Amino acid sequence: MSFHFAMQKVLDYRQQLEEEAKIKLSQAQTRVRDAETRVTELRELIDEAERKARENPVLNAAEFWIGQQYMRGLSEDLASSETQLKMAYSLRDEAQKVLTLRAIDKNMLVKLKERQKQSWDHAEKLKEQHFNDEIATIRHQKTSIG
Repeated sequence: MSFHFAMQKVLDYRQQLEEEAKIKLSQAQTRVRDAETRVTELRELIDEAERKARENPVLNAAEFWIGQQYMRGLSEDLASSETQLKMAYSLRDEAQKVLTLRAIDKNMLVKLKERQKQSWDHAEKLKEQHFNDEIATIRHQKTSIG
């Protein structure tokens, strides 16, 4: 007879939930990295545009207007990307909290299973010892009678 954990299906379900939470965290971390990369790229583009504007002063009003529109567009893109980055951080933090809770739930059942297994092992050893004691007693009685 082998050990049977009555809550194995619940444990399996909680392990599945933990795996799903790990996947969601991984996806959230990817979103954060992508958003960070986008923000960095936009900041570099703005720095480069400002450097070029300093090195090559504008010759006429049309070029000035185009340069200003370009900088305004980059600035708006940067603001939008920073907002997306903040949201990505928030989603990542939430995914981390969910994963932590899922892991705690699963670990509680794992520990319960381990305790029940130890208790079962102990009971099995006691049964085996009791059986061996009975056999020894019977043998002893046969040798003392015969």
